[in-house]
Amino acid sequence: QVQLVESGGGLVQPGGSLRLSCAASGSIFSYDMGWYRQAPGKQRELVAAITTSGTTNYADSVKGRFTISRDNAKNTVYLQMNSLKPEDTAVYYCNAAGTWSAYWGQGTQVTVSS
Repeated sequence: QVQLVESGGGLVQPGGSLRLSCAASGSIFSYDMGWYRQAPGKQRELVAAITTSGTTNYADSVKGRFTISRDNAKNTVYLQMNSLKPEDTAVYYCNAAGTWSAYWGQGTQVTVSS
């Protein structure tokens, strides 16, 4: 099993930046990794994903503002979020998807407000 722990969330003003981290308890080498978010009253949605080979994919709403990256040596995935908007407010979850299993973190709150 892989345990995922997110960190880096918080309160930020519109236009600001945050960097989320997702630390795994084991190797993420064989997992596609992703960041999802869920706002109150809305379904969980994919924000960004990165495959084992480093291919990235982003939701249209965050393209050009968010960047996902991974450091397999540190078993960590990052989400750099720039030019944050109030509509980015949500709980952000890390996901690890393998051939036979998938894991979720507990989430970290991101609030964008003045």
